[in-house]
Amino acid sequence: MTVYYTKEHEWLRVEGDVAVVGITAHAAEELGELVFVEAKDEGTALSQGDSAAVVESVKAASDIYAPVSGTVVGFNTALSDDPSLVNRDPEAEGWILKLRVADAGQLAELLDADAYAALIA
Repeated sequence: MTVYYTKEHEWLRVEGDVAVVGITAHAAEELGELVFVEAKDEGTALSQGDSAAVVESVKAASDIYAPVSGTVVGFNTALSDDPSLVNRDPEAEGWILKLRVADAGQLAELLDADAYAALIA
C-alpha cells in the first residue's frame, strides 16, 4: 500500500483502483481544531486539482483538492459527528473521502514521504 502526498498537504493511500484521501498531520496542525468537514457527493467526477471537500476549523475554511482525477465513491461518515477525528488521526481514521482513480499515471506526479518531509521542513 503506497502513500502519496501533494504540495497542498493532502495524502492519498491507493488500495486497488481506489484512493483514500485526507489531509496531512502538518495541515491538520496548521488548521487547528476542525469543526466541520464536507466532501462532494458520491458519483461526482473530479479532475486533478478540483475542490473535493471543504474543512472548517476554528481558524479558517480550506478546500481539499483532488490529488488525482476520479469519481467520489465514499465519505468518512464518522466526520459528520466528530470532525476533530481528522486532528487526532489525520492519516488513518481521519480520512475524508475515497476516489476511484481515473488516471493512475497522475500518481507519478505526486510526492513520496521523503519529498513531502523535505517540503514541510
